[in-house]
Amino acid sequence: MTQLVKIPAERVGVLIGKGGETKEKLEKLTGVKLAIDSEEGDVEIDHAHAPDPSMAIVVSNIVMAIGRGFPPAKAFKLLENDCYLEIYDIRDYVGRKVEHVARMRARVIGTRGRTRAIFEEVTGADVSVYGNTVAIIGTSLQIEIAGKGMEMLLSGSEHAAVYHYLEGRRAHLKVDGMGF
Repeated sequence: MTQLVKIPAERVGVLIGKGGETKEKLEKLTGVKLAIDSEEGDVEIDHAHAPDPSMAIVVSNIVMAIGRGFPPAKAFKLLENDCYLEIYDIRDYVGRKVEHVARMRARVIGTRGRTRAIFEEVTGADVSVYGNTVAIIGTSLQIEIAGKGMEMLLSGSEHAAVYHYLEGRRAHLKVDGMGF
């Protein structure tokens, strides 16, 4: 009963943590065992002895989140009920040309990180831009709203239109007690 997840080799150290503390904490909280290949970035998740079989999915999402640039503290939010990970591949929107991907990454991050910060501030979700991907961690409503805004931005909508959409949805988050 194992599952294999591949993460960038340069993110393996973050998954393991200083002295192995992140890996140990994840194993202790979930009952899942991790075997990590530092060279290749392969992470084998053994959930045979986990008290809850659904932990395999949660742990694989945590591993993927760390692989997509989230710090462990943010990735561990996925252990909470109604907290999910959504990953968008920028290449699905702009193609494989490196310069197009770089331009879109810059649009998503914004000047001095402002666009990413607005997404996080308005929706309460966490956003990470890493490699060719944009990843979002949040509740189902946060993911729905931030995801729609991200799809708008990745599809070429003006920043102002995306911000307007996000601001318009802020009230929905407050009604659910999730907004700030």
